[in-house]
Amino acid sequence: MSSQIPEGSPGPEAARTAAQAAAPGPEAAPGHSTAASPAIAPAASPLARRAALAALALACGGAGAWYAWQRLSVSPEDAQAGALLRSLNLPDAQGNPYALASLAGKTVVLNFWATWCPPCVDEMPELATLHQEISTRNGLVIGIGIDSAANIRQFASTNRFPYPLLVGGMGGTELSRRFGNQVGALPFTVVIKPDGSVAHRTLGRIKLPRLREIVLAQLKQPA
Repeated sequence: MSSQIPEGSPGPEAARTAAQAAAPGPEAAPGHSTAASPAIAPAASPLARRAALAALALACGGAGAWYAWQRLSVSPEDAQAGALLRSLNLPDAQGNPYALASLAGKTVVLNFWATWCPPCVDEMPELATLHQEISTRNGLVIGIGIDSAANIRQFASTNRFPYPLLVGGMGGTELSRRFGNQVGALPFTVVIKPDGSVAHRTLGRIKLPRLREIVLAQLKQPA
């Protein structure tokens, strides 16, 4: 897939119909720069094939196929995923570069989402609430859209959220894979400790009370 939503990708209506029947995936707990971003390594061919099959399943198989994808659990994250995240510069919804090196030393709720994903959009007000609660305590929420810059810009122009919405494009799928989301399902949320390691991951729609509990526990840890 390219960094833009390809013409053959399932449209919003197809995704909405499928996602309405989906159960949220299980939780898994393991635990302005203008410089160009380091390239995220392209996904291995088996992953690309799985992603293509997932898109085909959404387009042709309906809710049952989406449900099967959603029920798969996350895999162990790449030990270097946090370092990779901080090495990136991604554009925000207005096209301005956002240096993710600024996340060092902070507790981060990293949310992978897309404009065409109904459960992603549904949980965003709750993520906004969480961001407002933690933003004065060395924590924040970051949204990385697995979507085109045009779609995210249009979405942000009519939906105001207090946390940064960044454009990951289809390359953002590879970043989410590094955090253990091998199937590329959305939404996918990762709580990252100040040292860059992973505290918690959720595949599927968040449960705000549980996520808040996990994040607040991290904020209470000694620096």
